[in-house]
Amino acid sequence: MIVFDLVCRSAGHRFEGWFASSAAFDDQSARRLVACPNCGSAEVEKALMAPSLGRKGNQIAASAPAAKAPLVSGLPAPVQEALGKLAALQAQALKQSTWVGDGFADQSRAMHYGEREVETIHGQATFSEARALSEEGIAIMPLPFPVAPPEDVN
Repeated sequence: MIVFDLVCRSAGHRFEGWFASSAAFDDQSARRLVACPNCGSAEVEKALMAPSLGRKGNQIAASAPAAKAPLVSGLPAPVQEALGKLAALQAQALKQSTWVGDGFADQSRAMHYGEREVETIHGQATFSEARALSEEGIAIMPLPFPVAPPEDVN
């Protein structure tokens, strides 16, 4: 199997397709069997793709930063850039915050009612817990990107 990045010529939609071979793509495309999943157009062509070539560990420069994959593929570059900046800001904010896990609702209430010292925390809450906190007037905010518990991070 081979995966191709494809683009719809009529609207510029990007998507991927799996084919048995390059010839299979050419055959299906010529018979107008390959269609854009967004608009249904059969005017589809291969998009430019960068090959993913790994290097040996001893050939990678130690100071070279790793290239970051896009957060969501197929979005315009300015949107990708904005999402990247937002993710970096969230990561920076989380460094200055304490993980409280499933105890987020209880810890937030305790701080709100003066039962513990106020600090910046993050954790997990169910939708009903978050709604109850909001109804009590406790300021909370969902994070734009998911956060894994520290014990689950490599």
